[in-house]
Amino acid sequence: MNPAPRGRILVLDDDLEIRNMLQRFLSAQGFEVRAARDSNQLDTFLERHPFDLLILDIMMPGEDGLSICRRLRSQGQMIPILMLTARGDPIDRVVGLEMGADDYLGKPFLPSELVARVRAMLRRQQLFARQHGAMASAMGDDDALALRIGDYLLKPHAQELTLEGEPIEVGAAEMRLLCALAETPNRPVSRENLIERAHGRLYEANARSIDVQVLRLRKIIEADASSPRHIRTVWGVGYMLVAKLEG
Repeated sequence: MNPAPRGRILVLDDDLEIRNMLQRFLSAQGFEVRAARDSNQLDTFLERHPFDLLILDIMMPGEDGLSICRRLRSQGQMIPILMLTARGDPIDRVVGLEMGADDYLGKPFLPSELVARVRAMLRRQQLFARQHGAMASAMGDDDALALRIGDYLLKPHAQELTLEGEPIEVGAAEMRLLCALAETPNRPVSRENLIERAHGRLYEANARSIDVQVLRLRKIIEADASSPRHIRTVWGVGYMLVAKLEG
């Protein structure tokens, strides 16, 4: 069995008892953990240190978790985000995904489930980086494998999307999904296949979460997200990326 991945985790929760509990428990599991009490302290930590994962509480006074998530993504912050929510309505979870969260966990939760989610997210990040790093090495040229998506250029091995040479900000989950679609351009891919390609077989997701990520991608690369030309819905199957090999 491969050793569980370790990483630097940042926790944001306004409740001191929960912050301390999460920090103690995750530290005992071998992770390096810092805890922030509000968005100001969070921003300070993110400016000073690199982190592999953010655990973000949704219900906080002042700037709440949804607003923080949306702001970080708008600033180009790519850190994977695990949202903690005490709300029971599934729509709140969907909103979290729409704001840019990569996964969510409802309160109350078992500590072992939290650790399992954290490890799975870190594994996906590491696997994605290894796969595309190996692809880049095999190609030997960063420009060797690129796809033209309308006016955009995607380099899956570099996890890079550009428009007229300028990099475009894309969230980590959306980039994984875009690269998953790019594995078989101009061919429809089922939602289940996309989940496996982008996140791995053990990832627990439903069709709605993929739909949310596709919508976020469309808002980035489509002139009109309601009438997409590049990421098309194939009814009864899933989605298809319309693109051509560059070079």
